[in-house]
Amino acid sequence: MKSYRKELWFDIPVRRAFINITPKAEECLRESGIQEGLMLVNAMHITASIFVNDDESGLHQDFDTWLEKLAPHEPISAYRHNTGEDNADGHLKRQIMGREAVIAITKGKLDFGPWEQIFYGEFDGGRKKRVLIKIIGE
Repeated sequence: MKSYRKELWFDIPVRRAFINITPKAEECLRESGIQEGLMLVNAMHITASIFVNDDESGLHQDFDTWLEKLAPHEPISAYRHNTGEDNADGHLKRQIMGREAVIAITKGKLDFGPWEQIFYGEFDGGRKKRVLIKIIGE
């Protein structure tokens, strides 16, 4: 069995954003040479997320609105975690949207359902963060 590992780095200047990283994941798959296996895509920071869904701007706006209702950024004083930081909401949003995705690889392609794409969700931007891509297979 072969194994491939790569880190993708992001520095999103805004507090919250959703970035389609499917092309980067597909590039990693090509680099790996793996034809059958699994790809793990993992946010390596506790205020960022990886999820699979549709690449549609209205849906992304709906996610942002929904998450802000569930875990509003302000008032910062509402959170016990915010002692010197103001990112408690980012931790909660990450928990809701997820840490990682595992995608099957079949015949050298990511084996998606209709409309599925991989997204990096940023909930406390303004500094560098990374995503791990780990591929195993033959």
